[in-house]
Amino acid sequence: MGKEKEGFCVVGALVLFLFLGSSVTCDDRLKRWRKAMISDETMASSMLINRVPSSIVLPLHGNVYPNGCYNVTLNIGQPSKPYFLDVDTGSDLTWLQCDAPCVHCTEAPHPYYRPSNNLVACMDPICQSLHSNGDQRCENPGQCDYEVEYADGGSSFGVLVRDTFNLDFTSEKRHRPLLALGCGYDQFPGGSHHPIDGVLGLGKGKSSIVSQLSSLGLVRNVIGHCLSGRGGGFLFFGDDLYDSSRVAWTPMSPDAKHYSPGLAELTFDGKTTGFKNLLTTFDSGASYTYLNSQAYQGLISLLKKELSGKPLREALDDHTLPVCWKGRKPFKSIRDVKKYFKTFALSFTNERKSKTELEFPPEAYLIISSKGNACLGILNGTEVGLKDLNVIGDISMQDRVVIYDNEKERIGWPPGNCNRLPRSKSFII
Repeated sequence: MGKEKEGFCVVGALVLFLFLGSSVTCDDRLKRWRKAMISDETMASSMLINRVPSSIVLPLHGNVYPNGCYNVTLNIGQPSKPYFLDVDTGSDLTWLQCDAPCVHCTEAPHPYYRPSNNLVACMDPICQSLHSNGDQRCENPGQCDYEVEYADGGSSFGVLVRDTFNLDFTSEKRHRPLLALGCGYDQFPGGSHHPIDGVLGLGKGKSSIVSQLSSLGLVRNVIGHCLSGRGGGFLFFGDDLYDSSRVAWTPMSPDAKHYSPGLAELTFDGKTTGFKNLLTTFDSGASYTYLNSQAYQGLISLLKKELSGKPLREALDDHTLPVCWKGRKPFKSIRDVKKYFKTFALSFTNERKSKTELEFPPEAYLIISSKGNACLGILNGTEVGLKDLNVIGDISMQDRVVIYDNEKERIGWPPGNCNRLPRSKSFII
């Protein structure tokens, strides 16, 4: 579905059914599919495993530019097969493009997922969590229909199934838990589409893979990622890979559906800008960072004022991003241009009146385009339908260990080494 989705989930009920088979009629395939799915009821409660929590570490691949995405490889199914999934903390549901058969699927790196015969029922708590806005109709009690829509216009329709996920833990044990995921048989590509097998939803909801692993007693409900500015990085589930005392934590906003540290004030070069009460959320499903229209225009004005008299001018012929600057000769890296740009920050104040800051040095808001220009990776969120919401995307989370602690409802973003997989608490932060 592409990295430029913000991953804000909208769900609804579908009346389509899946079917399998190749040499029988559509009606026969429909009956066979529904009978197999409904008759093989799962006992999810029997999967509850009371073990000492461990962690899972997964390598990430990709970059902000030019790929525009970070993805992870997960091995799913029986027999186990690899799939590339976009990492999205802005949505809950994990889904794969599904050969059931597929009504409409997009280009994918691997053959489409062939679903198990283990269908999630309509009244299952995970299904109900996807329909929390009251639109669940249960026209087919034996199956859970889903619809996910993303801010870039992309969407996935399908049904929920359960299948095995092959996972290696830091305790040096391998587990194969049975987890719910979407069998997406009807996808619509968004404006930022790229070939992908599916989406790994890591939001706060019950359907999130980490929420399911936590309910089975396999990991703490903690998610972290470290996106390397060189490309790649790592993703982790669980809380035994970092020293929490070395993290400056900010409480999650209790009223927000997504990972939000609350309201922020925008400062520029250490000075106040007058832009306050900016509702902010972190979203690894967005390549770039989005500010609401007023804050965005204010930041553009401050940057242009700061660049006045500098040997840079706007590159109107470069459409990589809305605003780009060129120098006397093409830039090769951010190092060539960072001296011309100031650091700005979002400052968060919690209920104890203490402040934490998320700083944006030039590396956290600029890319060097293929034309050798410096382009601004901060975009106008109001123009893409985010209204007043401000979204911290991948570009501004690079070379930080961003931790979403759902157990204690807090977020931290200390600097970290994202170029190698972590092996100890002292190494990761």
